[in-house]
Amino acid sequence: MDGLCEACTTRLELPAAGLRGLAPLPWWSSGAYAGALRRTLLDQKCRRADAAVIRALLQPLLGALQEQPLSRHGPRAVLVVPIPGWKRRSNPLPGLIADQLARGLGLRRRDLLVRRHPVLGQHRLGIQLRRTNQEGSFQLGPASRGRRPAPVLLVDDILTTGSTLRHAALCLEQAGWPVLGAACLARTPSRRDWLRTP
Repeated sequence: MDGLCEACTTRLELPAAGLRGLAPLPWWSSGAYAGALRRTLLDQKCRRADAAVIRALLQPLLGALQEQPLSRHGPRAVLVVPIPGWKRRSNPLPGLIADQLARGLGLRRRDLLVRRHPVLGQHRLGIQLRRTNQEGSFQLGPASRGRRPAPVLLVDDILTTGSTLRHAALCLEQAGWPVLGAACLARTPSRRDWLRTP
């Protein structure tokens, strides 16, 4: 299953070239976190995630990122970095998405971040609580030691307010790792900063 049929693409409301925006940092997404795409992602999150389904859902995102000038070789080669969970059985989707993106874009995955402490589940928190909930929750992990900082593309499953990504990016940038932006499967709707990718 390398791609979605036309009927599935229509049902999931996936724009051919994905979605993109600039806040809270540059981001690219396969589609809006609503309707059938939302139900599909919740199913993948709560049950055993299916790599073939994720690969198919990633096609618009992959297409959008392939248009970006991402260095693939040398010391400035972009690294794909998933957002880590803090639970023992955490959300499997960021890692699975990172693997698929790295393979599809010819990049390397590196798990540079680890959680410093547990955080509350974000789905019931307002914007301000989401921001404070993530403060200081990330630190560089063993995979960063002895490595020269290189550009990073952060990966998460769903982008809502961006507080998680913002704090992850801050942790990396304070240590000298430049963050180019974030890739996610879905972006929560009703955001004015959306731009359709050309």
